[in-house]
Amino acid sequence: MAREVVRRGGPPVVILAIDVGGTKMAAGLIAPDGSVTTSGRATTPQGADAETLWWTLADLVGPLSGEVEGVGVGCGGPMIWPDGEVSPLNIPGWRRFPLRARLTARFPGLPVRLHNDAACLAVAEHWRGAGQGSQAMLGMVVSTGVGGGLILDGRLVDGRTGNAGHIGHVVVEPERGSRCGCGGTGCLETVASGPALVTWALAHGWTPHRASIGDHGWTPHRASIGDHGGGLGGAGEHAPETGAGAYREDRRVTARVLAADARDGDAVALRAMERAGRALGVAIASATHLCDLDLVTIGGGLAQAGEPLFRPLEEALRQHARMGFARRVKVVPAALGQEAGLVGAAALLLAGDAYWPRTDA
Repeated sequence: MAREVVRRGGPPVVILAIDVGGTKMAAGLIAPDGSVTTSGRATTPQGADAETLWWTLADLVGPLSGEVEGVGVGCGGPMIWPDGEVSPLNIPGWRRFPLRARLTARFPGLPVRLHNDAACLAVAEHWRGAGQGSQAMLGMVVSTGVGGGLILDGRLVDGRTGNAGHIGHVVVEPERGSRCGCGGTGCLETVASGPALVTWALAHGWTPHRASIGDHGWTPHRASIGDHGGGLGGAGEHAPETGAGAYREDRRVTARVLAADARDGDAVALRAMERAGRALGVAIASATHLCDLDLVTIGGGLAQAGEPLFRPLEEALRQHARMGFARRVKVVPAALGQEAGLVGAAALLLAGDAYWPRTDA
């Protein structure tokens, strides 16, 4: 049986949560209600070898390694799961790196649970965010890459290898698409990820009008797409956070700068966001027909892009989700912001067996 982290009386359970990404690593202490009590970040060293990456992570978690009851980890995939050998596409130095085994050795006697980082984001939104109560949900992150986690019948779907939900590698441009880091061609990630958006826009003549993200304000976008109460600008219940808790990107010329230029009417920026939004809508329509979804949450840096992205997304979704059950799907921005990955990683231990198989420790 899976080991459940429960304490009857005494101090509350505290989970060490870790979120490993291509540009940053984050760690934090998570209370039983999902609140982040302490957290820290470190830059992921670019071009580093496996051991340099490991020691960067070890140094980050060191100060947080006191009285914890378990360790939850979200890391980019693909991976061998639940063994926790990771090969993140955006961290070339780790290929079949035994991350779960290394953490188990560092925290002897404690349960260590590791899952795909996008799955952890979906879990966070389902447990404490915009997806609470949904029985059929896809949680998406659109940022440096495009990933997803799938919740069906109120439980995280792992798939045979733990890699279910990789919507970023659904093919949306099979004929003329760009080569993807996964080795395929025309994946959603080659169109809608932040770097892909910026690359396409620069190649088509975009000159950034904003010097940095901090030069402009964001109006949080609320979207609820579907036949019932849908449409852009609706009174969605879950707006993305702004300020210190909001998603941030660590590059100067980013897709958020591109989105701001699109909102200001830049023609190339508008075309780039239109292209990405339509690709997202097509992919979501396909996923909805396959899985009978009632909700899709979108987090990551582009979740706050607003009308230039969500309008073409809605148009493409309505164009392609034609069956009655599929037209019910709603698309909303993720609610939990920058620390969602930590919350979801902790939920692998704190939420019973809803997000972790009963047969694994």
